[in-house]
Amino acid sequence: MVAYSDRRPADLAGLADLLAGAVVPAARGLLGCRLTAGDVTVRITEVEAYAGTAGDPASHAHRGRTPRNAVMFGPAGHAYVYFTYGMHWCMNVVTGPDGEASAVLLRAGEVVDGVETAHARRPAVRRDVDLARGPARLCAALGVDRSAYGRWLLGDGPLRLRPADLPVPADAVAAGPRVGVTGAHDVPWRFWIAGDPTVSAYRRHVPRSR
Repeated sequence: MVAYSDRRPADLAGLADLLAGAVVPAARGLLGCRLTAGDVTVRITEVEAYAGTAGDPASHAHRGRTPRNAVMFGPAGHAYVYFTYGMHWCMNVVTGPDGEASAVLLRAGEVVDGVETAHARRPAVRRDVDLARGPARLCAALGVDRSAYGRWLLGDGPLRLRPADLPVPADAVAAGPRVGVTGAHDVPWRFWIAGDPTVSAYRRHVPRSR
């Protein structure tokens, strides 16, 4: 794991405690937080929670530790980045007690700084609200790839997670089924800021016909 700094500023103590706890409260608490990669910052507007080996067949850690998912087993506060469909990167924030795999997928966000850079990375996008609308688009806008795997997010490195300027009120948080998973389809562990235009569209997994 990459640890750019072991310093944990006082304003990050609450966020660190949140991430070290159960994955569902951590997922809800990540809404409104800001993730910076270089000169681009997004405000997180949509997430999905994934538990580990304890009965969550949609989790990458469901069958145990592998070289791919090892960072999910902790400690909390690191980045779990994976490649999907042979073309996209997606990023998770590791949560939970050390040794118990869980993570929160960052599904969407609003680019609040570095809009021009994000557009340069995604030149086909016309609207700002679409720059990070979806997990792969969020990573593309931020320039996140395999090199971010295992990075400590609460230090002073190039990839940094910071608390929300203002917490998202509980009545502004919506919940529903996770998107596109092949197991535990209807577990309501996707959370988003209700009415936010950057939230992605819901698509339930449809098995391929043989």
